[in-house]
Amino acid sequence: MSRQPTIPLTPVSRRGVLGALMAGAGALAAAAVKAAPHPATEAPKGAINVLTPEEALAAYEAEIARLRAANISGTPVDHLERMRADLLRALSKPVAERRWVMVIDLRACIGCHGCTIACVAENKLPPGVVYRPVLEEETGRYPHVSRRFVPRPCMQCDNPPCTSVCPVSATYTNEHGVVAVDYEQCIGCRACITACPYGARTFDFGYTYTANTTSSGAMLGADQAASYEQVSTFEYGKPHARRDPHDSPVGNVRKCNFCMHRVLNGELPACVTTCIGRATFFGDANDPESLVSELIVKPNVIRLKEELGTEPRVYYLL
Repeated sequence: MSRQPTIPLTPVSRRGVLGALMAGAGALAAAAVKAAPHPATEAPKGAINVLTPEEALAAYEAEIARLRAANISGTPVDHLERMRADLLRALSKPVAERRWVMVIDLRACIGCHGCTIACVAENKLPPGVVYRPVLEEETGRYPHVSRRFVPRPCMQCDNPPCTSVCPVSATYTNEHGVVAVDYEQCIGCRACITACPYGARTFDFGYTYTANTTSSGAMLGADQAASYEQVSTFEYGKPHARRDPHDSPVGNVRKCNFCMHRVLNGELPACVTTCIGRATFFGDANDPESLVSELIVKPNVIRLKEELGTEPRVYYLL
């Protein structure tokens, strides 16, 4: 039996959306120039008119709504397009009114580990540090056996057991509702790793992929690879140099942070944008128009270990 789509989709092509968006943005810019009160305020000939984020979002949503109604083609709107609009809308709200959540459709996950690799590349993760592993589970009995893949990021619990056990308050829930780690404050005791019921925390021992490999003369690109492994990570919106004696992630506990350094700049988390099966969704659950707010009320949704009272912000569709 074929699997039904997670949500009803209205046919629209990505090319049509982007083309119409450019046309709408151009119309808005032209209107702004036309409405200028004095010739001295007009942009120089040939200058590019830059829209504000609010104007861009308005044009984006207007064109998507128009194209949905027009039924331009038989291709459904990509979830990424809708989530980008949801994200921009959420960022226009006060921080206290947002509730970031992630939804993972286990029926769509094919176990490609693309999200894991994207996370490693985005956060410059060294050997032994993985924020988003994909667990594998076999179900049934021979000959009726199947396999299920379960991506497991940090659950970003509303009641996280990891924060209360930290002796120096290095891990805490920040203003965005994301459980964060202060690398400068962390003493590396790893009590939070033990306390996390989801196994979502790892320790950075400072390992590198190029250590103990063949000499640079025998391996092409060895020097460049070694240099890349020392590049700073930009977690939590600031650079963290691996060789910094005070703010380095080396010797500290590390975890998924919903890519907030991307989200707050209007970009979806790396794991969401690289999922080829469109199995991962992200957005503001407090927005009734968002995609995630529709998905988390489905009858087939679950959260891991809800009986512990952790109130995780990651939902799974079975």
